Amino acid sequence: MKKIIISVLTLFGVATMLQSCVDDLNITPDDPLRLEADQFYSKPGAYKQALAGIYGNLALTGTNGAGSSNIGGIDAGTSQYGRVLWYMQNLTTDEVIWSYENDPGVRELQRNIWNAANPILRGMFGRAMFQVALTNEFLRQSTPEKLSARGISSAEQAEIATYRLEARALRALAYYHLMDMFGKAPFVDENTPISAAGPEYNRQQLFDFVESELLAILPGLKAPKSNETGRLDQAFARMILAKIYLNAQVYIGQDKYAACAEQCTAILGAGYSLAPNYLHNFTADNHLSPEAIFYIQSDGIMTQNFGPTTVMINGQVGSIEQNGESMGVGAGGWGGALRLRKQFVDKFEGSEFSGDARKTIISGSRNANISDIADRDQGFILAKYSNRTSTGVAGQNTTFVDTDFPLFRLADVHLMYVECAIRGAAGANMSTALSYVNALRQRANNGSTIANVNQSALTLDFILDERSRELHWEGHRRQDLIRFGKFAGGVYNWAWKGNGSAGIAIPQFMNLFPIPEASLASNPNLTQNPGY
Repeated sequence: MKKIIISVLTLFGVATMLQSCVDDLNITPDDPLRLEADQFYSKPGAYKQALAGIYGNLALTGTNGAGSSNIGGIDAGTSQYGRVLWYMQNLTTDEVIWSYENDPGVRELQRNIWNAANPILRGMFGRAMFQVALTNEFLRQSTPEKLSARGISSAEQAEIATYRLEARALRALAYYHLMDMFGKAPFVDENTPISAAGPEYNRQQLFDFVESELLAILPGLKAPKSNETGRLDQAFARMILAKIYLNAQVYIGQDKYAACAEQCTAILGAGYSLAPNYLHNFTADNHLSPEAIFYIQSDGIMTQNFGPTTVMINGQVGSIEQNGESMGVGAGGWGGALRLRKQFVDKFEGSEFSGDARKTIISGSRNANISDIADRDQGFILAKYSNRTSTGVAGQNTTFVDTDFPLFRLADVHLMYVECAIRGAAGANMSTALSYVNALRQRANNGSTIANVNQSALTLDFILDERSRELHWEGHRRQDLIRFGKFAGGVYNWAWKGNGSAGIAIPQFMNLFPIPEASLASNPNLTQNPGY
């Protein structure tokens, strides 16, 4: 169906030889074909295969199937990069709730009562640091000196130089996520001795590293839309830069909205366009969407994993509706695992949303309120993601989906630019911002201007809600609520926030997650976040 570049993850085996100082990762040698580094890298195509391993860490958890994990002590579902990212950014908010609270770590996350022992937090921290470790080893093994010693041709060396830039961008992504969610992380790069525990970097230091690293590699990355499917390019780097600038007030106490708008403008001029049909961004062939900047790959045969799209599509299936077949999975799916909190449903109230394609909410005979989380018949459900293609063809597997996870897409760039304009960023024009909002609304209404807004509607409250309407279940909500001052505290409560059925305030320190206990135990340089 698509070109999969992450089907062979030999680097996962190579990485087990590192004797990583990050002991809490406890990387297990689950690849029986593991080779010594020189043997591996002397084989044809080895460097591209190794790069594929770094990309693969975003989607896969091991080399022995969907249930395997190369991070010891954590199961595959608790350590898949996209899944734990989605749990932490969406399940902790007003957008969604998970029915089965006996799943390790879920109850604490969605009720906002987590602590440092939560396995999902450990999975995210460990998986991100594994991404760093994979990148560092690749960079150590691909220096000009190593390449020359191994007899790599000049032409291949030039291509490997591009691979190195992509690997550094993927490492920057991991540090960006650690900065956003944990506020600190051990810093290690390719120059750090393998046996050394990295020093603790705070948010300012992580911000400075991610920014400087991306700016340094940006000119050498491939132009937007010119790389292979599934590989990153300059727009990927600009998206991370835009994200750190958009949230700079939270991260480092500085206003960098103008810098965010500048990155958005560059992406908006890079040849992307909105998909004519909103829902085609979430189908089994969504890698073909003209607004796809970077999606985490999923393939029902080649890359089976319990990642975010497999979870969401199977979890969307209603316990009453049994509507999985229409979404390309089993009729019963996962028995009503995912439902919507009422506060999200309310964002689509009003006649202006009656024909909105983004409103895939199924109500039926259901009660919108969830008074009992275990009652899967309470709460509305969603039908946003699908394991069918844009032409209705079912995916290759009825459990593991072909639908990629939309980490970065053009619609988000529209809305980031609009927010910067509302916040008064130099260089961000309000009339241009209005056109970006209305382009999304017209797309959502099949080209009609019926739901278009005027410039006076562009307020911070509006854009926060519009981001949820456009980007729900895409891994943005927690970050957005924090930036708008509505996550911690009691300014905005939602069902089961703070473990109250109607929602109660949570303390400000919960804007950051705690450093996992295992990470603290393995690295004496790490300190716990305040409040935990």
